[in-house]
Amino acid sequence: MAQKQFQDLHLKDAFLFGAVMEDAEICRMTLQVLLSRKVDKVTVHVEHTLLYHPASRGIRLDVYAVDESGTNYNVEMQNRNYGNLPWRSRYHQAGMDMTTLSQGMDFKELKPSYVIFICTFDPFGEGLYRYTFENRCREKDIRLGDEAVRIFLNTKGRNANEVPAELVHFLQYVEESTPECAEVLQDVTVDRLQERITDLKRSRSWEVRYMSMEEWLMEWAEEEVEEGRQKGLREGRQKGLREGRQEGLQEGRQEGQNRLLKLMNSMVEAGEAEQLPRLSREPAFLQEMLKKYQL
Repeated sequence: MAQKQFQDLHLKDAFLFGAVMEDAEICRMTLQVLLSRKVDKVTVHVEHTLLYHPASRGIRLDVYAVDESGTNYNVEMQNRNYGNLPWRSRYHQAGMDMTTLSQGMDFKELKPSYVIFICTFDPFGEGLYRYTFENRCREKDIRLGDEAVRIFLNTKGRNANEVPAELVHFLQYVEESTPECAEVLQDVTVDRLQERITDLKRSRSWEVRYMSMEEWLMEWAEEEVEEGRQKGLREGRQKGLREGRQEGLQEGRQEGQNRLLKLMNSMVEAGEAEQLPRLSREPAFLQEMLKKYQL
């Protein structure tokens, strides 16, 4: 069974966030609100995976967008604080840069990049709705000018008078994405988001995709948790047991979600949407489809 019913999802839930941001115009409008500047037409990739070498750790980007000028945007929804966001944002930015230059291109041809984490907690404890980081010189207030920006947004901010109202409205709506909340906020971007969410929740196809994914993820995560538990027992340390369970659950769900979403998208594009419910009911069929679509 799914941990949360599809109809109860809010924008802060990764599945619904990705589904909403697949709409390129809504993604563009959202980026404008998050950055407080104009954003050109964008091309959007949801659940985008970057992997450069089998021995290196890959990156799964919740939302990856590129505008007409070549500027790169990565937007991530973050509901838990694992204490690693600064390093994770660094890795994401490096990964995006690797896709920008072809052999023989000059480093100056690197396009601007924005890594944006939307957090349902305060990542730095200063009460700000938006924390923006750029590289600067310690000795003098000189911008490095590498056009790499990392932004951390906080739905629990307290400085509403220092940021645009549209940003505050968006972050409030992230927490409670309901028609009632949208009605109170009276915001153009929020209204578009609510329309998109309403359409998605009316779609039986999207509900089936969510239910199939959640059931499969729970099974996947349980296997990873058990592996972490056994590792902790072998090491004979209670700390190892707790860490193994937590890391196994987190990474198991992330990897499982990535593979399953790719599989479901491939099946829908191939005209096999009616077969999606079988993924959670028939393990043999699931393995058959993973093999068929080379996942």
